[in-house]
Amino acid sequence: MEEQETSCALEGRVPLDRGLIKMANSPTHRFGQIIGDLLEQATVETVRPIAQKHHMYLDFIHPRPTRDGKRKIHVEDILGNFHDLDLVVEEGGSEEVIGRPRAFIEVAWRRYTKHSKNKAQEISSAVLSCARKYADDAPFTGTVLAGEFTENSLQQLRSQGFVVVHFSLQSIVDAFKTVGIDAYWEEDTPDEKIEEQVKRFDLLTDLEIETIKHCLFQEEKESFEIFAKVLDQSLDRHVSNVSITSLWGSNKSFETIQDARDYIESMNLDASDGYDFIRFEIRIEYSNGSRTTMEFTDRYDALRKLALMDND
Repeated sequence: MEEQETSCALEGRVPLDRGLIKMANSPTHRFGQIIGDLLEQATVETVRPIAQKHHMYLDFIHPRPTRDGKRKIHVEDILGNFHDLDLVVEEGGSEEVIGRPRAFIEVAWRRYTKHSKNKAQEISSAVLSCARKYADDAPFTGTVLAGEFTENSLQQLRSQGFVVVHFSLQSIVDAFKTVGIDAYWEEDTPDEKIEEQVKRFDLLTDLEIETIKHCLFQEEKESFEIFAKVLDQSLDRHVSNVSITSLWGSNKSFETIQDARDYIESMNLDASDGYDFIRFEIRIEYSNGSRTTMEFTDRYDALRKLALMDND
């Protein structure tokens, strides 16, 4: 999400941690935190019931006992590097137990286009490297963005498999306008004007904050519905078929195509004597149509992998 963390309740609606917002250095940074927190709230409130439906755990930025009360989510990627992410749906997870990631979701706000391209690339790099580590589960990858993101940046994320919800700058401005706050500023806007809007926000009631979020939901209702549907289908995935092909043979090399053809024509395909085992090819098909194919030259490696997947 935006540079600042957010604090979220574990049940029901997600309140803003206004204390963290006030720690920001500048009025524009504080306002950015406000917008980012509202986006994260909207995303958590969308994702949580879907995770619960599938008996999975939704992790987000909050003090979690299994990480010694630390707030940030650290996920290890396929190369052993760690990334700070915003929301992770875990199978078998709880406040006390870290489960297996089944969905990675990032939330971000950027006011200016010059910053949005780098943010899109940052999201892509972090999430996809983590998703590759758990590729056997084909985890859901999604992002909720707001502000001035170029269409090229959004399309790049979609082409990489992300489900994207994007709030335009105007939709953010319109949502805050419903409670009398001007959320539009430029680089030359006086700090005093932005500070005044932040102070107005600090005086809002919980109901007025819910009004802003409701307006945002309505603005991108269709996108959120698609986001939720794809996530639901992804978490509903289960194994529907496992097929194993055992390959036996012997390696032969030939100097000409004709020699290779002659060898194939002379082979007795009804006999297996004399051939060596080459590998297992295991293909797993899932209920949502996705597939995973694995190759093993050692039977015990295959057994260990299938055992791990069965336990997950």
